[in-house]
Amino acid sequence: MCKVAKILAAIGAINWGLIGAVDFNLVNTLVGSVPMLEKVVYILVGVAGVMVLYGAVVGCPGKK
Repeated sequence: MCKVAKILAAIGAINWGLIGAVDFNLVNTLVGSVPMLEKVVYILVGVAGVMVLYGAVVGCPGKK
């Protein structure tokens, strides 16, 4: 679960970097034709970001 969260958080970071640098929204380009799916992707990326932050502070569940 932690690996998936890290991947989704990285996708979100890359997307925001592209938006800031060249005004290009990768998520919108890939799934923009389905607005509800785009919203789901953003929600999943947000949840993943919180999970990664939590994992950085407390530790990833299941890891010793």
